[in-house]
Amino acid sequence: MSHKMIIKYWPNRQSISLNNALVDLFIETEKKLALKTNNQSQQYLYLDILNNITRTKLLQSILSEFKELILDMIEINLDPQILIKLNKQIIKIFINRVSSSFFFKFQFNDAISDSNKLKHNYNNLTDHLLIYLIFGSSYIENDIFLFETLYTPYNHVKVLLENFIIQIGNIVIKQLIYNLNDSLNINKFLKKQNICNKLYTSNRSIILFLNNLKWQNLVQLYIYDIKSFYNERQKIWIISSEGIISKYIYLAKGKKIQSLNQIKIIFLFWLELKDLIIPKIEKFLIQIAKYFLYCSINLFSNLILILIRIIVFYLNK
Repeated sequence: MSHKMIIKYWPNRQSISLNNALVDLFIETEKKLALKTNNQSQQYLYLDILNNITRTKLLQSILSEFKELILDMIEINLDPQILIKLNKQIIKIFINRVSSSFFFKFQFNDAISDSNKLKHNYNNLTDHLLIYLIFGSSYIENDIFLFETLYTPYNHVKVLLENFIIQIGNIVIKQLIYNLNDSLNINKFLKKQNICNKLYTSNRSIILFLNNLKWQNLVQLYIYDIKSFYNERQKIWIISSEGIISKYIYLAKGKKIQSLNQIKIIFLFWLELKDLIIPKIEKFLIQIAKYFLYCSINLFSNLILILIRIIVFYLNK
């Protein structure tokens, strides 16, 4: 007997159903954060420099602050379009609020002082998440994701929330490192507060970690982000049973071509050209290889026949 899998959908508009879905979502996420938050993505995160206990506490703190933010936004009752316009400012304020709250216990109040000097990768996933949580799925534009907005899977909103929490945590630690400025200061602070990952207890290991992060971010910005843009995919971070992992989801980006700089446009043009030319070159090379193989086999066969005839000729003598 076959059983059809029942898909749970996110509510379409503000209602008791949306309120209940919010409660369920936050409870589920709290439970997941209590399990494993170690990085299993094979990519560096600023969060990696923290030990497991501190990393988990930071992510839990972000979730707690975010719940308060959502409640405040619901009470204000903003128009969805105004919310989208104010979103960047809202997230900046939220990051500062999280930083201030989390690092207050360490008597470190500089983590927010230079936040505006740091550039963070921003995408519309935050816009979509806030709209899902505050207004429901009917306020999301069509053709952005692979499914109809009225049939948005509950799990889709869940992974957007997990991604948001991890990204904010990453930014908060990035700000901390930026403010401490020097690897010696970073090492000293992390050891003093007993929040350091054991892998990065030496000054040398911290320098190597930061250099790897810089290189990874550079490659991500100029290669992988553009490839994702070209393929209309967006990398997200989620919490699995093993820990933090990265995945890709479909995200339509056709309208954002104007925001790319010249280097990225050139690379995007190369990807288009590559997809057009390389299949033809591959086909041509395969044909050449077939002809070469055919000629080689015939030549080898003829050589064998000649060799056999020579042997037979000398044996007959």
